[in-house]
Amino acid sequence: MIDIKFLRENPEIVKQNIKNKFQDKKLPMVDEVIELDKQARAAKGEADALRANRNKISKEIGGCYKRGEKEKAEQLKAQLAAEGARLEELEQQENELNAKVTEIMMVIPNIIDPSVPIGKDDSENVEIERFGEPVVPDFEVPYHTEIMEKLNGIDLDAARKVAGNGFYYLMGDIARLHSAVISYARDFMINKGFTYCIPPYMIRSNVVSGVMSFAEMDAMMYKIEGEDLFLIGTSEHSMIGKFIDTILQEEDLPYTLTSYSPCFRKEKGAHGIEERGVYRIHQFEKQEMIVVCKPEDSKMWFDKLWQNTVEFFRTLDIPVRTLECCSGDLADLKVKSIDVEAWSPRQKKYFEVGSCSNLSDAQARRLKIRVNGKDGKKYFAHTLNNTCVAPPRMLIAFLENNLNADGSVNIPEALRPYMGGIEKIEAK
Repeated sequence: MIDIKFLRENPEIVKQNIKNKFQDKKLPMVDEVIELDKQARAAKGEADALRANRNKISKEIGGCYKRGEKEKAEQLKAQLAAEGARLEELEQQENELNAKVTEIMMVIPNIIDPSVPIGKDDSENVEIERFGEPVVPDFEVPYHTEIMEKLNGIDLDAARKVAGNGFYYLMGDIARLHSAVISYARDFMINKGFTYCIPPYMIRSNVVSGVMSFAEMDAMMYKIEGEDLFLIGTSEHSMIGKFIDTILQEEDLPYTLTSYSPCFRKEKGAHGIEERGVYRIHQFEKQEMIVVCKPEDSKMWFDKLWQNTVEFFRTLDIPVRTLECCSGDLADLKVKSIDVEAWSPRQKKYFEVGSCSNLSDAQARRLKIRVNGKDGKKYFAHTLNNTCVAPPRMLIAFLENNLNADGSVNIPEALRPYMGGIEKIEAK
């Protein structure tokens, strides 16, 4: 959420930012919020004047009684009563206007970083760099569920009967591989100096609205019926929520946390061939990383975070590339985002396996995460998040890139300690 003072002083910048994100329907909101804010501040000014006058008159009334000026005192009390009614009216008006301002400000997109390329959607994202040599083997690479089925590693039919489409049973060595990847990711991030955390898997609505836009919430979150709780769609929401309504000490920054959690998503609008199998599903697991830091450090941490994901995938012999998300592909709270995509030998293209985002102070402003500076002044922290790994989607890239012609799958050296030392998964 943008600072209202910034919007008030820079309406044209905010409007241009909206245009850059191809959300022109939101342009009238800028003038609307400026007018509402003006009215709210006018109501507050008049209310403050009445409060000051009330204090002054209250003292006069006391003096009148001491001097025996009862009639004058009664006149002043009548004046106070009239002004009291007006004050109550102004306070209600101010609260209603401020609520409207906040409601609109929640949907005006954050100011994107100047380095973000301008584009309408993800088709205009810009490739930055490739890591590892993408290889297409001289044998046909089957669809990922076929690879798993030949290794007795997945049962989609049973899952469909139990929970419906978008769910799965992982079995045997594939299930073990899934857990091994998560355990390796946990230790990988701990070795990077991050504090390991297992967060709540449900969050309240005030946390949801603090970490994401309403459009994202509707498309992603499962609501717990009859309770003010939502299943998390990604653990960064619960992790950032940990700091809600807190004042952090500047000397304690940054907070660098890595979390494990299951994740639950509606996946509204999911379609296409790659949504079959375990590519786009309602339930998955994830190793995440978040940072809460000083504003001047967020750019540095942004680069560190996506580099962690690239390094992690390269230790598993998976070629990856990084993409700069264009303006139209950025969620409203984000100022900059980089996707990490893994190579698919079967499709002969890259596909997304992680996303790194800098949200500047947008989440902190919504959640009231402030920092007590060394000079005694308070300011909003910056928050960032990034996916280390999210199996089972990541397993698609793993299986395709480590597949042998006979259907067996190699286990890279880094993962072997988590797989009981085996070097290969073979059909039994």
